[in-house]
Amino acid sequence: MYQQNTTTPKELFGVLAAGAVVLLVVHTLGRFVYTPLLPYLIDDGQLTAPEGAAIATWNYFGYLVGALLAIRWHRVSHIRVMLPAFLVLHVITTLVVTQTDNLTAISASRWLNGVANGVVFVQAPALILEWLVLRNRSSMSGLVYIGVGLGLLVSSGLVTGSADWLEGAARWWPVALTSIPLAIWGVFRLSRLELEDHQRGSDDGQAATTTPLIDRASIPLFLSYAGAGLGYILPMTFLPLLARLELEADHWLLDGVWLIVAVCTIPAAWLWNKLGTNMGDIPALKLNFLIQLAGVLAAVLLPGAIGLMLCAALIGSTFLGTVLLTQRIGRALHPHQGPRLSAAMVALYGFTQMVGPWLTKHWLDAGGTLASAFGIGVAALAFGLIFVFFVPRPEAWHARTVIFD
Repeated sequence: MYQQNTTTPKELFGVLAAGAVVLLVVHTLGRFVYTPLLPYLIDDGQLTAPEGAAIATWNYFGYLVGALLAIRWHRVSHIRVMLPAFLVLHVITTLVVTQTDNLTAISASRWLNGVANGVVFVQAPALILEWLVLRNRSSMSGLVYIGVGLGLLVSSGLVTGSADWLEGAARWWPVALTSIPLAIWGVFRLSRLELEDHQRGSDDGQAATTTPLIDRASIPLFLSYAGAGLGYILPMTFLPLLARLELEADHWLLDGVWLIVAVCTIPAAWLWNKLGTNMGDIPALKLNFLIQLAGVLAAVLLPGAIGLMLCAALIGSTFLGTVLLTQRIGRALHPHQGPRLSAAMVALYGFTQMVGPWLTKHWLDAGGTLASAFGIGVAALAFGLIFVFFVPRPEAWHARTVIFD
């Protein structure tokens, strides 16, 4: 059993930094870089807007498959093999899309890239959380998601910085070349984590207790997370494209809207980690949903620059908070489930994210506007917020089960 005093600040920083880097690689250079790239690829004539939405759906479907794989192979011994393997897959599939304009090839590559994203996004934070729990530092777990915020800034710079001298498939080259050294360093550092390959029942190392993953405590949490996934993914996929449709050709927000998202995301993990610690994870999650809801609603009710900026700022500053708070609440409700619980939640999140672009594609094909499609996100976040109020406090839930047992 590791104790808190055996871990130095330098070691903690190194582990969190490695986790942040691998999330930066797969989740921003893999997934979210597509958001600022999409308007350029459409302007280049490589894709149409419905084709772009379809490719996004394939990527998110891959993310769902990756999360399901992580449910099946969730032990430390599995993670030590799968983490490097799927980071390699990320690099290969990103290199593939630098070489082709074929829609089928792009869709297949983005699907496989999504699989890699799903596996790594589950396994890296879950591995680090288990390592932190052994050292009584679980409250620091949310800091690993800082990598996503920094990655959005990196992705924005890579896309806009190369926009004038690359075209079509070649626009993916900066992403591919940046991914390689970061993936190598991140996985090397995480492979050195000292963790035993066994199932623990609780933070004190007692034997695992077999209880259902899905019960009266976790069902409302899963439903709220589903609403969050569908609600945030529309602006995180289509906000720059919406800016291109609503603003004049030389407006600074055409590229600036994604930059706003990126800048607001950078402190978000630290902020919501702190709020959850100070006010409680469930009250913090309610506040988080309210702010997200206001952000997507702004894009619907205030077309133009003001609505776009509000949406970018409010979504950017909240979506990571939803992830880290929900994951932490889930683990508190089922402390023995560990990585398996994380994988199940990411799988559900991935499914609802896949649904978002799919619904948008059909909405656009039916003659709807992209701005009105954001109304789907508003409804989804309202749905999610309602179910947060039905999530029990973990300490109350455990006390109740003890009484009834």
